[in-house]
Amino acid sequence: MNQTRKLLTAILNNPKAVRFDEACKAAEILGFIHKGGQGSHRAFARPGEPELLNFQNRGGTVPPYQARQLIAMIERYGNEQISD
Repeated sequence: MNQTRKLLTAILNNPKAVRFDEACKAAEILGFIHKGGQGSHRAFARPGEPELLNFQNRGGTVPPYQARQLIAMIERYGNEQISD
């Protein structure tokens, strides 16, 4: 299992413990581009996708609602990476 697939699968399997740096990396894997934010906040956008992904670092993890938003995007755009 490659690292990309492993990361996305781990996020899908454990949404309550998504680390901030892993969420940012997953967003970039899914084709999102870092659009701003500093310190404990990061915003990502994807061309053609009206929804943004915003992540806030709370003790090393992202809040559960942000993890759910990321999971929705993995389900929408991550099939190529997971099925390889």
